[in-house]
Amino acid sequence: MATAVKTGEFLEHRTGSGERWDTIATRYYRDPEGMGLIIDANKGVFLEGLTPLPTVLPAGVVLRIPVIEQAAVDETLLPPWKRRQS
Repeated sequence: MATAVKTGEFLEHRTGSGERWDTIATRYYRDPEGMGLIIDANKGVFLEGLTPLPTVLPAGVVLRIPVIEQAAVDETLLPPWKRRQS
C-alpha cells in the first residue's frame, strides 16, 4: 500500500454476507493491504484474546473505516492489472 496518512476521520461500513477484511480494504483503498488499518480501527468490535479475528465477517457488523490521504502514484509505472480501469 502506498504511504497512507490517517486524517482522523472515519466512514461507517455495515458488512454484508461473506465480506472479508481484504475485500473491504480493496473497496475503500483499492488495495487489500489496507486491511491492517481497518482491523486496527475496529479492535473493540470483536473480543480480543478470546477468539481469533474472523476471516469472513458476519453480516450486519458496523465497522469504522479510517479516511486516509495517499500520495499520488504514477500509474504508468504499475503493471496493467494494477492500473485504474476506465
